Amino acid sequence: MIDNQSSASPSVVRLTRYTATEQSEILGDGADPFGVADAGLSWLPKEEHFGIRRNGRLVAHAGLLRVPLSVGGTATPAVGLGGVAVAPDLRGHGLARLVVTAALAHARTLGPRHGLLFCRPPLVALYQRLGWRTVPVDVRVEQPAGPVVMPLRTMWTPLHDGATWPAGPVRLLSLPM
Repeated sequence: MIDNQSSASPSVVRLTRYTATEQSEILGDGADPFGVADAGLSWLPKEEHFGIRRNGRLVAHAGLLRVPLSVGGTATPAVGLGGVAVAPDLRGHGLARLVVTAALAHARTLGPRHGLLFCRPPLVALYQRLGWRTVPVDVRVEQPAGPVVMPLRTMWTPLHDGATWPAGPVRLLSLPM
C-alpha cells in the first residue's frame, strides 16, 4: 500500500485489502465502531476500498460494492458506499470528503446511475454537503430472516449526468452494504 506522509493535502489510494485489522487501525477496537449494532442488521463486505495513510497509519476508508435494487418494480442497479471511517483524532480535516470523492469517482466507471448509502441521522448533513440526497421513501433490505425496513437513513447520489431518483417503492435485493 502507498503511504501518505503528513501534508496539507493527503492523497487517496486503492487499498488491496480492508479487514478488521485495518478497520481497528482507524477506529480502534470498540464493539460498535459505526454505532449501528442496535439496528440488528447483517451487512455485506465491500469489494473495493479506498484509504488515506498518514505516517504509516491508515486514517480513513470508504468502500464500494455493486448492489441490486428494485425501484418501483424495476431493476435499478446501484453502487453502494459504506464503511466510511475517519480516525477520531483526525475528524474535521476533510478526510471523509477525500475518500468518498475518490470512491465515487471510481463508482462512476462501474455503470450504475446511482450511488446508495445508509447512515445514522447525525451523519445526514455531512453526506448532504457531499452531494447526497435522502431517499424519500422507506427502503426494504434483505436480512437472513427476510426483508426489513432499513432503520437508518437511506441516501443516494447521481453517478452520471441527468440521473434522477426513480419513483416508487425501494427494495435492496441483498444485505445492506
